Amino acid sequence: MTMKIRKKVATVLASLVFAGAALTGCSTESTPNTTTPATAAAVADVSAVQDAAAVLAGNQADHAADGDATWEESEVVDIKLTGDSATATGDAVTIDGGTVTITASGTYRLTGALTDGQIVVNAPDGTVRLILAGADVSSSSSAAIAATEADKVIVILADGSRNTLRDAGSYADDADVNAALYSAADLTITGEGALTVHGRGNDAIASTDGLVIASGAVTVDAADDGIRGKNYLVVDGGAITVTQAGGDGLKSDNTEDADAGYISIIGGTVAVTAAGDGLDAATDLLVTGGELTVASGGGSGVTPDEETSAKGLKSGMITVLEGGAISVDSSDDAVHSDAAVHLNGASSTLASGDDAVHAEGALVIDEGTTKITSSVEGLEGADIAVNGGQVSLVSSDDGVNAAGGTTDGAASGRGGGQQVGDYSAVITGGTLVIDAGGDGFDSNGTATISGGTVVVNGPTENGNGALDVNGNFTISGGTLVAAGSAGMAVAPGADSAQGWLSATLDSAVAAGTTLQVVDSGGKVLATFVTSKSIQNLVFSSSGLEKGAEYKIYAGGTSSGSSTGGLAASGTLGSAALTATVTAGEAPAGRFGGGPGR
Repeated sequence: MTMKIRKKVATVLASLVFAGAALTGCSTESTPNTTTPATAAAVADVSAVQDAAAVLAGNQADHAADGDATWEESEVVDIKLTGDSATATGDAVTIDGGTVTITASGTYRLTGALTDGQIVVNAPDGTVRLILAGADVSSSSSAAIAATEADKVIVILADGSRNTLRDAGSYADDADVNAALYSAADLTITGEGALTVHGRGNDAIASTDGLVIASGAVTVDAADDGIRGKNYLVVDGGAITVTQAGGDGLKSDNTEDADAGYISIIGGTVAVTAAGDGLDAATDLLVTGGELTVASGGGSGVTPDEETSAKGLKSGMITVLEGGAISVDSSDDAVHSDAAVHLNGASSTLASGDDAVHAEGALVIDEGTTKITSSVEGLEGADIAVNGGQVSLVSSDDGVNAAGGTTDGAASGRGGGQQVGDYSAVITGGTLVIDAGGDGFDSNGTATISGGTVVVNGPTENGNGALDVNGNFTISGGTLVAAGSAGMAVAPGADSAQGWLSATLDSAVAAGTTLQVVDSGGKVLATFVTSKSIQNLVFSSSGLEKGAEYKIYAGGTSSGSSTGGLAASGTLGSAALTATVTAGEAPAGRFGGGPGR
């Protein structure tokens, strides 16, 4: 592991992410319809996430040097487990009943079974290879394997072998050794065999240093945490399955050292079922490849327990999903960070009983596909930036919510007179499709759209709106369609560089209605099929002009691909709906019947 790289990550985040957070926190005033300090904070946070992600992408722990997992057959010490004892060929192995102690560097091959015993590694500063070649070790009093003194321990699963470890049913509260496979040294698991670990008393696999799983089929269950690397946990390959963890599934919990406490998933397949968090990193969580499936807290159908954290993917500093295929079904947040989240290339499917993606600071989406099938709130963060990728989400409350714990600032004339906080929602590219039961696209601060496609299928009840922005809301590019109820309807500001219209219909139209936005010459500018009953429609694209005349028609057809109901093309219907239409800075006018205003 290159510690200098890891320290650079911490430095980048400390100086940029939290500098950005300080910018948002320092402002106590906000002027409606002007740029708020949140804009500067978002720029700082976005830069921090992008820079840190680039550094973390190269952070592939190599704590096992080249050659550590290779050996000469002539140097192998065979240890045969014989039920209640064992036999060994080497001088560096002592046997006392069912306790087998290894006292020097070397390669040791374990075969057979210990019905109630223990393998102990006590080789200070040594590199010890344990080849498990059909080993079955159970202990009624402690760990099955306990590496209490060593520099490195490499567990090698012999090709085609099946190995099992079971520990005691309980440990003393102050026990140092407290896992079925325990190591106080850097621990590597590799090979092409299989290992099943039953952590009956606490954790299944735990290292108080670093832990790397390079290959093999590793299956664990645990009374508490499934697999824990205190300083770091890296999965580089293999098939890792946590069938059930009473605590967290995968965990790194060093909160004291800046260069520790992180989880990195680089490759392989990882499947986790946990009562607590699926993956819990004290500092950073990075996924760059592989397949990751997580079920936490009983899944999205279970109301989150205020006493227990049951998040899917959780970090204390930064969560970066940069590659791989990810599926999370969680009672609490599916993806969570106490600082920043960066979605930058992974293909993710998320279901949550709370927020699907939650960041206390910046939530940045640059690349990848994110499908949120169920949530209370879809995307929540202090500063949300969508610059690329494809996002679709379903939420029972807000779809996108730029918010935090406070809303400092003066009251704004927009968004129902609510205060304007130091928060921002910025869309520069990509595709964002929202299906929300509450507010669809919501910012307790400012919002800007300059590119991409945003489609909001908003609420049906009048206490919420498809759009809800407390402060300045401008659009200068891209395409926006927002459909919902009319009681709290919000539209971009008149100072927007791109034209837009807001149409409030005299009566609601039913789900499944095909609507067209038509200019004064009869040209269809947009075709939209409603997925719910709606009474307000906001539309903006490069084809609209401020102050021009537009009408809303119903009864036509849609054709081609659809993005959240926005069709690629369509034919004009025969019925022009009676509506109050505001087109950019033009005064509201009533449209209906024949052409013209």
